[in-house]
Amino acid sequence: MPNQANRANTPTLFHVEPGIWGLRNVFVNLFYVRNPDSPTDPWVLVDAGLPGSGPKLHHHAQELFGADNPPAAILLTHGHFDHVGGLHYLLEQWPEVPVYVHPLELPYLTGLSSYPPPDPTVGGGAMAALSFLYPKSPLDLGDRVKTLPEDGSVPFLPGWRWVFTPGHAPGHVSFFREQDKLLLAGDAFVTTKQESALSVWVQKQEVHGPPMYFTPDWQLARQSVERLAALMPRVAATGHGIPMRGEELSRQLADLVEHFDQKAVPMHGRYVGHPAQTDETGVRSVPPPVAPRLSFWLIGAGLALVGGLLWANRQKEHGDYAEYDDYDE
Repeated sequence: MPNQANRANTPTLFHVEPGIWGLRNVFVNLFYVRNPDSPTDPWVLVDAGLPGSGPKLHHHAQELFGADNPPAAILLTHGHFDHVGGLHYLLEQWPEVPVYVHPLELPYLTGLSSYPPPDPTVGGGAMAALSFLYPKSPLDLGDRVKTLPEDGSVPFLPGWRWVFTPGHAPGHVSFFREQDKLLLAGDAFVTTKQESALSVWVQKQEVHGPPMYFTPDWQLARQSVERLAALMPRVAATGHGIPMRGEELSRQLADLVEHFDQKAVPMHGRYVGHPAQTDETGVRSVPPPVAPRLSFWLIGAGLALVGGLLWANRQKEHGDYAEYDDYDE
């Protein structure tokens, strides 16, 4: 793995473990997955990046698996804007590919309901301060979206199971491969301080709770982290941050479980002690917004840093895609 000083400049496509490649799409990760023991088996895409990312995701899929080899399915950990932004383009390119989600995510992917509003008052940095600008409206994927099997199996990925991990989103799921204890955690917990644009820029590697500004139920979020820690993952690849492994992952994840209220839950915010109410139809009610604690300089700094992230990503896209070859198995 590259050293800490070089992480911000590493190739956007990276090798995680046998059969798994990650793509860092500006500030969010998605994953290309296949059975490592049978390279001819179908592959799947886990999550779909930011709006406008579809062509880039499609390009890397062709590099990894061939021009005429679409995924057997797209699996979503949840439907927030930074995990579904490339879907419309990809579904046009792959007209037979279904999208699988937990049933409680269906309202937000079939046009029935918007997500609970993000909360920019949670603090922590510019990414949180700017969250009032983030899209929360639903997609409408029509009959392309399906529900995950009730038995916990993962379509087209034998040996994997999905784990219900709500809190950050009503129907959030994570994916776990028992054979080598590999976890794709989505945003149930992450490995960078996602509220801070500076942390996102340098990709400082450390276990954090789910992004505060988009988490509307902290009690469920706590239970989800406890559930994932109980699996004792050896490798965790998350929706934000660099994958973590081994004893350091175990130590920091156990510490997050033990001190969840202090390390993950914001000191103040719209949903602290007052979760949004949701069901299979979508959002039923949300608590009233709290008084903002934002300053114009923080918003301005956040816009500058996020703009820098987007510019740096654009420069990478104009570079040589073959840079990721150093991460091959």
